[in-house]
Amino acid sequence: MGFYNGASPGFLTTLIFALGAFIFMSTKPSAAPVSGAAAPLTPPPVTPMGWMHTARFLTTAAQLHHLPPIEVPEIAFVGRSNAGKSTCINTLTQQKQLAYASKRPGRTQHINLFSLGKQGLTDAVLADLPGYGYAAVPKQDKIRWQRVMANYLVTRENLKGIVLLCDPRLGLTELDEVLLDVIRPRVEEGLKFLILLTKADKLTRVEGAKALSIARLQAGGGEAKLFSALKKQGVDEVAQLLWDWSHEAPSDAAQSPTAAQTALGHEPGNASGSEQAEPPSED
Repeated sequence: MGFYNGASPGFLTTLIFALGAFIFMSTKPSAAPVSGAAAPLTPPPVTPMGWMHTARFLTTAAQLHHLPPIEVPEIAFVGRSNAGKSTCINTLTQQKQLAYASKRPGRTQHINLFSLGKQGLTDAVLADLPGYGYAAVPKQDKIRWQRVMANYLVTRENLKGIVLLCDPRLGLTELDEVLLDVIRPRVEEGLKFLILLTKADKLTRVEGAKALSIARLQAGGGEAKLFSALKKQGVDEVAQLLWDWSHEAPSDAAQSPTAAQTALGHEPGNASGSEQAEPPSED
């Protein structure tokens, strides 16, 4: 009480003003952050390699009618039994055992589907088709799977693109040529197509350039790229290409079957050594 009794009016006025200003500043909303201040964190953009890493097993089917109807784009991987197909898929998805790589080529006789997309959402599907052309597989199994594959490649409505894997040291075999005949009408109508020359690390630079030049001519409107799972050559490029295929506007490519549908159902001869036994290697 003595303090207030001895205080001058001017001092009290100043004190009341200061307290009012303090209360006003304490209740005033915070100002917007000044230029240069840290902005709220935003999720990083999805990269093609990050997108590929989301691959997870979806289903497997021994017959076409066992495959579920899917509306998102589907990309099929096809090729001879020892072309490195499973290894390629595992390398692209950065998962060692996503696609089964058998030590006995040609023994995997199912169509395996893998979904792509973050947080449980699927925006594309990869289809791993059985390898073809290995002599150790019984003849009736070869014929059956050639027909299944032909029907799949011609009639699968959501099929957006095909990746044909080829060992450039062997080049395209007779069975590869038959497959090209089957899909050529759809490629001409807009179906995406890539010849992927695997095991490129086994080629010299000159050999690789020559093989790539030949493959581009054989692609018939598609693309061709060199790929090495060992040295990770072409991995980023292929991931980007598959991303682009899966996220572009829908095309009007026709889905109707053609006479080529049954082409793979005929057992080819031994020309070009297409049915010669080969040592087991990566699938």
